[in-house]
Amino acid sequence: MTATTGTPTPAVRLPSTLRIGLARGAVELKQFFRQRDAVVFTFAFPAFIALMLGLIFDEPAYGVPEVAVSQVFVVGMIAYGIVSTAFISVGVGIALDREDGTLKRLRGTPASAVAYFLGKICLVAVSTAGGIALLLAVGVVLFDLRLPTDPGRWLTFGWLLALSVVACTLLGIAASSLARSAKSAPAVLNLPAIALQFVSGIFVLNDALPDGMVRVASFFPVKWMGQGFRSVFLPDSMMVQEAAGSWEHGRTALVLGAWCVGGLLLCLLTFRWTGRESR
Repeated sequence: MTATTGTPTPAVRLPSTLRIGLARGAVELKQFFRQRDAVVFTFAFPAFIALMLGLIFDEPAYGVPEVAVSQVFVVGMIAYGIVSTAFISVGVGIALDREDGTLKRLRGTPASAVAYFLGKICLVAVSTAGGIALLLAVGVVLFDLRLPTDPGRWLTFGWLLALSVVACTLLGIAASSLARSAKSAPAVLNLPAIALQFVSGIFVLNDALPDGMVRVASFFPVKWMGQGFRSVFLPDSMMVQEAAGSWEHGRTALVLGAWCVGGLLLCLLTFRWTGRESR
């Protein structure tokens, strides 16, 4: 027998929230890429919508003859792709995780809610990057979209993409609590998402929107996402099409940053590990 030495057992240090979140993100990505139909749909759908709109509306933009309307729609579809992946797909996925018991099992592990949120953000970041690459390829090949050569524009693209992904993912997580079941989640999440695409100048050009719609859209992130991405990929002459007559990068960063903070607070207040019927 081994004599007891009286030496205290060292405390076991659990992995950090960031490390658990990244590990959860790796699991989310593996699950995502195993579903080939979901991968194809996620990557191709924004590009398909941009293709259809671009083929229908191929005339020059009003007041800016050097820019085609098809190019405006292609760039705007970047915002739609992020909303589709980060808000709708994440919200539906969480409703399914909650219903099939995945979240209940995760609750018994060291994974905190914040680590789970980080995993979803990792998934959205990778899937969004693939969708944007395909979307820009369609724009360049079919609609003569010119990619920027100015490093400053790519820097703008970087912070805009990061804020957009984080804000929409957190809002999708929070909105998942509105659905009573996984079956109802697509309907619950698609309605506000599609409505915002129209009033935010994504599916409809800004000059065709009533002033009231523009003011309402200014409270939500989609309007600023679309405007920001247009500032990256379209010439500055297109600023005349915006409500303020400028790209408003500072205000865009503030609004999206505020939605990131607000989205996190909503997640922490509304996130549920189990369904309502389990309470």
